[in-house]
Amino acid sequence: MPKPIAIVRKPSTSMGDCLLTHMQREPIDHELALRQHAAYREALARIGCEVVEIDPANDCPDAVFVEDPVVVVDELGVIARPATDSRRRERPSMEAALKPYRELAHITSPATIEGGDVIRVGKTLFVGRGTRTNDQGVAQLRSHIGPLGYTVIPVPVTGCLHLKTGACSVGGGRVLVNADWVDTSAFTGVELIPVSSDEPWSANGVLVGDSIVVPAGAPKTASILRGLGLGVHEVGLSEMQKAEGSATCLCVLLDEPG
Repeated sequence: MPKPIAIVRKPSTSMGDCLLTHMQREPIDHELALRQHAAYREALARIGCEVVEIDPANDCPDAVFVEDPVVVVDELGVIARPATDSRRRERPSMEAALKPYRELAHITSPATIEGGDVIRVGKTLFVGRGTRTNDQGVAQLRSHIGPLGYTVIPVPVTGCLHLKTGACSVGGGRVLVNADWVDTSAFTGVELIPVSSDEPWSANGVLVGDSIVVPAGAPKTASILRGLGLGVHEVGLSEMQKAEGSATCLCVLLDEPG
C-alpha cells in the first residue's frame, strides 16, 4: 500500500498580514510559526504520510494554508476559487503541486469555494456555507463530483472562518464538532461528537488511518479521541490559530492513485 501524500508549504514571511474575519489581529511570531510547522510535518511523517513540501509563497500571507485553494477526492482534484484576491494568487502553485496526482477541474466566477469548507465522510461532502464559500461554489463543486457518485450537503457556518475550523471527520462515520461555530442540524448520516466549549479549536485534526494530528492544549478532546481508539499526536499551532487556521488546512492530504 502506498503512503498517503501530504502536500505542505512553510509559513510565508508576510504571514503577519494574513486575512482575518472573526478574530482580532495579534502579532505572529514567524520563527515560532516555522518551528511549529516543522513539528507538524514531523507528526505527519510519524503517522505514515509522505510529506511533499512545495516552495513558500512569501507574497501570499495565507499560503501556509494549502488546503484552501483545492478540493480533492479520490478521482479528481478541483482547483477552488477563494473569495479573496490575495488567496487566488495561490492557485497556480497549488495547481502545479496537485497536477501529478489528479486530473483537474476548475471552479469559475462568480462561484467562490475554499477547501477548508469541505469535510469528506465516505461519499458525502459537507460544505461550509459562510464568508468564503457561496451557493454558486457549492453548486459548481456538486456539478464536478456528483457524476463521480458524491453527495454534497451545505452546512451553515457562523462562528468561524471555515467549516473545518469547527468540525472534522474522525473516521467510522463520526464527525468531531464545535456546535458553537457550525450548524450541527445540517449534518445527516453521521455521528456527531461535540467538543467542550472551553476547547473551541480542538474540533480539527488530520486523520490518517487510526492516528490523528491535533492542536495541542485540548486535553478533553484528546481524551475523547483516544477513547475512540485513535493515536493522538498533539502539535502546538498557536501562530496558525492567530491566522484563523488549524491542523487540517496546513496540508492537502491524498492517497497515491492506484
